[in-house]
Amino acid sequence: MFEAITDNDERGQVGIGTLIVFIAMVLVAAIAAGVLINTAGVLQSQASDTGSETQEEVANQIDVVHAVGNVSNLDADTPQEIDRLNLTIKKSAGSNAIDLKSTTVHYTSDDNSVTLTRNGSALSNADGTHFVTNAVSGTQHASLTSMDQRVILTIDTSAIENTKGGLLGGSDATVKIVDQSGAQYTYGVKVPSTFGNKDVVMV
Repeated sequence: MFEAITDNDERGQVGIGTLIVFIAMVLVAAIAAGVLINTAGVLQSQASDTGSETQEEVANQIDVVHAVGNVSNLDADTPQEIDRLNLTIKKSAGSNAIDLKSTTVHYTSDDNSVTLTRNGSALSNADGTHFVTNAVSGTQHASLTSMDQRVILTIDTSAIENTKGGLLGGSDATVKIVDQSGAQYTYGVKVPSTFGNKDVVMV
């Protein structure tokens, strides 16, 4: 059925052809293996980065431990309002260091919605587009690095609510603090209906 190859030269040519095909198959397999290994490495790196970022977004949290509003127009006949919010904040348990310089604050009320970024350390620097921070414990106010550290975050509501001069009695607002990892903490501000003769009230 098969033709017998009796010529030694022809036998050698068949062997060389088989060897060439074999080497080509080995090279193709090696290249494919290299591509697969490289792809696996890239995917592993991306998965590791995604896992770390997700963990930070879940674990990193800012807690508001105390919140007060500064009452303006105490001696005036015009309606009193909250012209400044002071939120005492700390980092939550298990959270990494929080960089307040990269933190944004989203302020929303019935009439206004603004995004604030950090600006300086003096209260006079708070305005309609910036919040400021001041240290309560320690001297560091640009970041939260330890559980016992407290920082006052100040929002100028009089500049934001410029048509009303601030938050009126009985009004509400929402303050959402977003840190550098994207983790969010939302605090609901509830202004008392009446302020009495107090110059500072809990909100």
